[in-house]
Amino acid sequence: MKDQRSGRGPRPGRPARPPRPPRSERPMRITSRRSHVAAAPAFADEGPRPEVADDGLERLQKVLAAAGLGSRRACEELITTGRVEVDRQVITQLGTRVDPHAQEIRVDGERLPHPKRVVFMLNKPVGVVTTNYDPSGRPRVVDLVPGDQRLFAIGRLDRMSEGLILLTNDGGLANLLAHPRYGVEKKYLVQVAGVPPEELLDRLRRGIRLAEGEVHAKRVSIRSQHKQSAVLEMILDEGKNREIRRMLARLGHKVHQLKRVAVGGLSLGNLLPGQWRQLAWSEIEELRRDALAAVGPDAERAPPPPPPPRRGVPTVRIGRGPSSQ
Repeated sequence: MKDQRSGRGPRPGRPARPPRPPRSERPMRITSRRSHVAAAPAFADEGPRPEVADDGLERLQKVLAAAGLGSRRACEELITTGRVEVDRQVITQLGTRVDPHAQEIRVDGERLPHPKRVVFMLNKPVGVVTTNYDPSGRPRVVDLVPGDQRLFAIGRLDRMSEGLILLTNDGGLANLLAHPRYGVEKKYLVQVAGVPPEELLDRLRRGIRLAEGEVHAKRVSIRSQHKQSAVLEMILDEGKNREIRRMLARLGHKVHQLKRVAVGGLSLGNLLPGQWRQLAWSEIEELRRDALAAVGPDAERAPPPPPPPRRGVPTVRIGRGPSSQ
């Protein structure tokens, strides 16, 4: 039997190829990266995102360039030639990530000044993602606030949630407010299908088992109720991925609307969706005191948990000095 494409017969010792099916019967293959991205699920932003770590640490060469010491390439040469120290330790590894607010950085023995700390409070609208990196090009929370320096969100709100979210360039403050160790309370208003009875509210207080362990609401009560829905006021002191939605789904109550209205003693006030304001220094210090009250003042000097690894970028974590505050 001859090959239909070449007109030649099969080679000795090799079986003949079966005839190819018509083009209309062949399975469709994805050949474009763009089409693959377009087919991503609607809630792709709500799962874990290992590609970017929004932990307040920045690449050392970027910090040097932002301080006006030259181009990024020139700053990389400063590092590789051993002219840069971080907390009195000479650093020559490109990709080292540092906290410019909490660590002492020197170039040729001269100390870099600490950048100005800023904190913005934003009323995040529905449809805006919290991540700093989104390959689909959707609107991000960092696009809604001003600033010529790198900002990152403290904690997360999923794409379909709204309300108070803080953005800052202060890695130490972000660790205090986001890490479960410090137990900073967050208040939410949650509209759910149906009216949960008191027994289910008590289960939320005692704890619901999810895949990563048991989670619970510190306090929960019914704020208002209607015939087919209710608005719950929930206070949590930790934050796992889509925690409230998953807890209530486990109890059979779908979340229709979720809004964060307070973090610690800071409330959303009359900010409309998409509006922001910069926090005063007294408000920032009050947030810091709320976080430190549970674990003591020395806890601020402890380093945050290590960030997830980033593909293709070397990450060298070095010791953190005491806070400049």
